[in-house]
Amino acid sequence: MSLAKITAITGRAVNVPGNDIDTDRIIPARFMKCVTFDGLGEFLFNDVRKDPKTGAITNHSLNDPRFKGATILLSGANFGCGSSREHAPQAIQKYGFRAIVAENFAEIFFGNCTTLGIPCATASREDIAKIAAAVEKNPQAEVVVDVAKQEIRFAGQTVKCEVRAAARDALVNGRWDAIGELLDGVGAMKATAAKLPYLAA
Repeated sequence: MSLAKITAITGRAVNVPGNDIDTDRIIPARFMKCVTFDGLGEFLFNDVRKDPKTGAITNHSLNDPRFKGATILLSGANFGCGSSREHAPQAIQKYGFRAIVAENFAEIFFGNCTTLGIPCATASREDIAKIAAAVEKNPQAEVVVDVAKQEIRFAGQTVKCEVRAAARDALVNGRWDAIGELLDGVGAMKATAAKLPYLAA
């Protein structure tokens, strides 16, 4: 199974500000009854994108038509905290996001994103604010999250970011799906097992 080498993500960005945005806010629990993850993107940030009493659309940034089609999500500190539900990064991916930039990430959420091939890049609050200001000024601005070089380029500016070493190595070398790697090794495992006398029938 050959995986894509994810060295950089290029696209438009949208800012979803706030700290401690947890997985229940990302995808409320009542939408986790699905058999597959297909369709989860429709309910991304559902309870803040709609008024809980009336169902009316709010002024959440994902409801802003200027940012429709954005593939890079900007946010604050401790993004993805709370429960370890895999549905959260799945909903983010199914919505169309291909990279996330935040001040830092909850550990399990970070790992779940990496195994989906979604780079989670950390940057300073000040630099994220610069990117957010640039895309607010021009929502069509191209943003590049360079995983290999650990930098973000936008509107003629470049800021530093960090993608944790193990995750960066997995992404840029196309080894981000651990299950896929195990499946790739089935033949080698069977060959080794056949040589082990204590496993002989």
